[in-house]
Amino acid sequence: MSLTKNEFRAQFRCTHETCGKTYSLGEVVYSCENEGELLSVEHDLESLKKISAKEWKDTFDSRFRSQKFPYQSGVWGKKEWVLPGISEENIVTSGEGGSHLYDASRWAKDLGLGGLYIKQCGISHTGSFKDLGMTVLVSQVKQMIADGVPIRAVACASTGDTSAALASYAAKAGIPAIIFLPANKVSTAQLIQPVSNGAKVLALDTDFDGCMAIVKEVTKEKSIYLANSMNSLRIEGQKTISIEITQQLGWEVPDWIVIPGGNLGNVSALGMGFEMMKELGLIDRLPRIILAQAKNASPLYDSFKTGFTNFQSVTAQKTLASAIQIGDPVSVKKAIRVLKKFEGIVEVATEEELSDAAARGDLYGLYNDPHTGVALAALLKSIDRGEVKKGEKVVVISTANGLKFTEFKVNYHEGKIPGTNREMKNSILPCPANLSSVLEILGKELANHK
Repeated sequence: MSLTKNEFRAQFRCTHETCGKTYSLGEVVYSCENEGELLSVEHDLESLKKISAKEWKDTFDSRFRSQKFPYQSGVWGKKEWVLPGISEENIVTSGEGGSHLYDASRWAKDLGLGGLYIKQCGISHTGSFKDLGMTVLVSQVKQMIADGVPIRAVACASTGDTSAALASYAAKAGIPAIIFLPANKVSTAQLIQPVSNGAKVLALDTDFDGCMAIVKEVTKEKSIYLANSMNSLRIEGQKTISIEITQQLGWEVPDWIVIPGGNLGNVSALGMGFEMMKELGLIDRLPRIILAQAKNASPLYDSFKTGFTNFQSVTAQKTLASAIQIGDPVSVKKAIRVLKKFEGIVEVATEEELSDAAARGDLYGLYNDPHTGVALAALLKSIDRGEVKKGEKVVVISTANGLKFTEFKVNYHEGKIPGTNREMKNSILPCPANLSSVLEILGKELANHK
């Protein structure tokens, strides 16, 4: 199949149900000037439908993990569904996407599931799923600059992973990056990433929501471009995770997707990807979604309990899952729309539950960050409650690399996280340097192995 960028079109559209005002992707705009609602990227589906579902599948399969630019990226392998009009010379990619779908078959058997897969988004250039959206946003900014739009810098508020992704892609593109982080609330491994990539990093004495308020004010100056997920260009890249998961399962849809949620752009993106595949005939049904929140930052869970009849932001309390320590998520309306359409549920995890779930998954060969721990805890609770049934196939989104959270792992196994399951604590065993002592300890330990 031969495709050219001129065959397909995309634009911004207001998400308010009675508005629908549109904007060019080349405009510096993040919300509708009429309604104040967030925008979404709207594709010309009629032109996309001129290509059969089989042809799209064959095209995407032929590009997957290709060495040909720009298809070495899992995002840009779906270019026509993302940014069809961009010039290839302005694409900024670090080979994001194409991440492993970890088959946790032994754990699935123990849980009675028909399949359990962990989508390892942390196996990416900067170590998180944020790369999927940032390649699109920074590429579009580079295109806009080439087209004469006077953008001086890109900026974001972040609890860690967004800043790492923005700083890296901006550095690759040669565009200055400005980062607003909550002081003393980001892991060292996350903090040093934007610093190393040369970004201007400002540590504010507030939480993420406070940083978000500042960056929204700063980016009212249109020469500084907003890179948070309220900018729907980010969502366009992140939606490819749905396509990629389905592709890796042989174009079959799992029964459930479990995803951690903070600012809620990721679950919005997840839904959009599946909706697009269904509309274009690549799949014939939608999965159900479990949106997982840390109990200490769970405003959407509170809304879910009322049937989404009301939503109130909260002041997020400290959680080990620091990236989702958000009490006023900007993409909440988009997320609720997706959850309603996908018969979704919202579940929470306490600090003890997320820590134990992460450690339990590690015993099956994973190495989970605390946010994935939130998702795994939500899954385990949903299985216990009978919501997720025996024999069903589940995909859990792992949003970041566990190596970014070494202190979390060390503290767990040193017993420093109160209330956790001490039976899963794995201590390093001191031993004299002689064979008899080694054999004595190994005899005891292997006798206790289950």
